[in-house]
Amino acid sequence: MQAAGMYNTLLQAAEPGVVVECLNGYRSKERLPDNLGAFTVPMGIAEVVRTGGDVTVVSYGSTFNLAARAAERLAEAGIQVELVDLQTLLPLDLTSVVGTSLAKTNRLLVVDEDVPGGASAYILEDILNRQGGWKYLDGAPKTLAAQPHLPPYGSDGDYYSKPSVEDIYEAVYSMMHEADPSRFPQ
Repeated sequence: MQAAGMYNTLLQAAEPGVVVECLNGYRSKERLPDNLGAFTVPMGIAEVVRTGGDVTVVSYGSTFNLAARAAERLAEAGIQVELVDLQTLLPLDLTSVVGTSLAKTNRLLVVDEDVPGGASAYILEDILNRQGGWKYLDGAPKTLAAQPHLPPYGSDGDYYSKPSVEDIYEAVYSMMHEADPSRFPQ
């Protein structure tokens, strides 16, 4: 549904836009809106999709679905993830949704499928500096990106080169272990 709304918004704009699509996005299905041709999504407005108080996990695109699955598993372990869907990179979170979330959770993980130092570094810089997120942190913010190599071709290649549900789970659990080792043992 979001993809249809973004395309409609871009088609109505009086300026060019660039859409970077990930192949894994084609593997997941979204509900179609009833007003397919008229439905729009504003650019640059992030959305809190799951509320929680322990850690803010920020993602977009195909890694967002992985982060959502990891958040469900983390809830079973007693970790409440506040999950934010950035939706767009340019513009990025114009209303500082992530900064507001970070003020509540005090912990941050940015997940994306770009190379290390790519989009995740750009996102982190925006959250820490423009949104002032640095003042809310109780620990080091973390990024989780793809491995620094070309992904292999094949149906299971993404599993080894891009963040997985298990990678996200382990990163968040590690952050919570650092915050409260007795409650979240290794």
